[in-house]
Amino acid sequence: MSKKHPIVAVTGSSGAGTSTVKHAFEQIFTREKINPVVIEGDSFHRYDRAAMKDAMAAAEKEGNRNFSHFGPDANVFDKLEDLFKSYAKSGTGQKRLYLHSDEEASHFDGLQPGQFTPWEDIPTSSDLMFYEGLHGGVVTEESNVAQHVDLLVGVVPVVNLEWIQKIHRDNAERGYSEEVIVDTIQRRMPDYIHYITPQFSQTDINFQRVSTVDTSNPFIARDIPTPDESMVVIRFKDVEKFDTDFPFLLSMIPHSFMSRRNTIVVPGGKMGLAMELILTPIIGSMIQKAK
Repeated sequence: MSKKHPIVAVTGSSGAGTSTVKHAFEQIFTREKINPVVIEGDSFHRYDRAAMKDAMAAAEKEGNRNFSHFGPDANVFDKLEDLFKSYAKSGTGQKRLYLHSDEEASHFDGLQPGQFTPWEDIPTSSDLMFYEGLHGGVVTEESNVAQHVDLLVGVVPVVNLEWIQKIHRDNAERGYSEEVIVDTIQRRMPDYIHYITPQFSQTDINFQRVSTVDTSNPFIARDIPTPDESMVVIRFKDVEKFDTDFPFLLSMIPHSFMSRRNTIVVPGGKMGLAMELILTPIIGSMIQKAK
């Protein structure tokens, strides 16, 4: 951790909705005139798209049907920890990009979707580092990424809702069949349990979306429950760490309530508002201390 070079990380599994939190942070950065260096979790995968398929096939031949992007064998956690450690110390480090689409690849000569850009030094003029991905709070026997993060935010819908979101997203955006998506969910489950779920015990704040409609069989759901068909449970690990003003939040967010002394529940449609109300003063305090 570092007061001079703070690190903010948003962590959550694929399809969990981390992009919603990322958008809220972007709004805060723009409004508060904060210059972040943005790190995408996918850029710390060990393999590009083609090599990952080969690695999965090789693992399956050896009897391992659970090789996945969620686990340490498919990622370079040591490089991610080195980056966080370097940034916290001096505001420097190296990053790269994983190119998801033709549009992203079009900005880089000679590179195709599914490949990485070369490693490069990050700018030294940033106000903070912002990470969004799968492993912002991961801890293994070899690596401890969480220890370097000043604000760790978790995004973790109830698991059936998470699966519904993933099934619909991967089908609509990537053209995957339901069978392929379900196979991916099953293959990732051991790594999900061992490397994704434990991060939410490390997080400072968790945003957990809970559906208020029946999601008991996520594999036959015709659509994703809307924000108005859900609530968001927001849990603070330590209410004193950021001096959170719960009476203020309750007055500003209609129909919100406290379910525990460290937990506020808000309507699903107010998730973005809640994030900005909660996170803006925390980020502001970080920048003030850094200066």
